[in-house]
Amino acid sequence: MAIFTDTEAFIAALPASGAVAGLDLGEKTIGVAVSDLRRTVSTPLETVRRKKFKLDAARLLEIEAQRGLAGYILGLPLNMDGSEGPRCQSTRAFARNLSALTEAPIGFWDERLSTVAAERALLDFDTSRAKRSQVIDHVAAGFILQGFLDRLAVLRRG
Repeated sequence: MAIFTDTEAFIAALPASGAVAGLDLGEKTIGVAVSDLRRTVSTPLETVRRKKFKLDAARLLEIEAQRGLAGYILGLPLNMDGSEGPRCQSTRAFARNLSALTEAPIGFWDERLSTVAAERALLDFDTSRAKRSQVIDHVAAGFILQGFLDRLAVLRRG
């Protein structure tokens, strides 16, 4: 399927129904969150330990099949000034490779400060340091996905 850099084009490419997955791509892990079928609420799901692309993608495709995913939104790690660095290039390469394996459309969402927001939320809930390190990536994916879902809600209202 196609990769979309424009949010509205990505939304137009999504099927009418089905959950969307949010991904927070790190060097060692991939945080995964999924939406409800109505695409209003994001729920952190799991953290995939990165091995090789084929194995990482196989797990994502497994989740896609189990959850009936309609699309993927990948956190785009822009620099604070809005420019793109090597991590953005890596994210775009991941999207290209994943798009060869799935029919689901793939979009990007500015993920600046998503990990900071996730860390703050976990601290607010008095989560231990050990537990935070286990869940931070999929909680960050949840923030990325919720940002997209909130934008989708605004666009739906017109």
